[in-house]
Amino acid sequence: MTHASALPVRGIRSFVRRQGRLTSAQRRALDDYAPTYCLPIDRVFDPVGVFGRQAPLFLEIGFGNGECLAAMAANRPDCDFIGIEVHPPGIGHLLLALQRSALPNVRVYAHDAMDVLPRVLPERTLDAVHVFFPDPWPKKRHHKRRLVNADFLALVARKLQPGGALHIATDWQEYAESMLALLNASELFVNTSPDGAYCPRPDYRPETKFERRGMQLGHGVWDLIFRRSKAAPGPA
Repeated sequence: MTHASALPVRGIRSFVRRQGRLTSAQRRALDDYAPTYCLPIDRVFDPVGVFGRQAPLFLEIGFGNGECLAAMAANRPDCDFIGIEVHPPGIGHLLLALQRSALPNVRVYAHDAMDVLPRVLPERTLDAVHVFFPDPWPKKRHHKRRLVNADFLALVARKLQPGGALHIATDWQEYAESMLALLNASELFVNTSPDGAYCPRPDYRPETKFERRGMQLGHGVWDLIFRRSKAAPGPA
């Protein structure tokens, strides 16, 4: 498996490369199962070639340990899923879950999303993009590292089918407010919330252990669900 560190270095990144400890099981999963589930970044993604069918295609950026991604794939066997993550322990954890559950409808990019999206995903390929609990970079001087900005929205809009969904969830209120303002001002996306604000957590997004722990501590969670405007400029 080619790791993100082998890629050319780009500008400001939206993540810190954490040196989490790989368990022996995760290391074996990376060695044994990456050839089955991990995709190369030097080849344009072909949904039919990868999954052997034409089906709704969902992308999760920054899947962490893959708990949510695996659950969604198990609950939606009629859909195909791509996950992007840079941290080997989380990738290994997901690969173990995929192998254990024999889930055929998930593939993984072990790279930075901002390298994967422009390079390998054709335009108008995705039915939905999920960004669940991205790093909020709470200090103001670090806001430039946040994943969700105007350039990211323009890139995602090009990869989504017209009417495709962008679903972001965060437990950081200031980040939620910032993203809501950015998305509501964008001509590329339309808010699915009737009041132009946040949405209730939909049934398809499972609650994670991280999320439940935060809620027990009194933390809020905000879901933003927007659709790519069919009238947006660019490919349609």
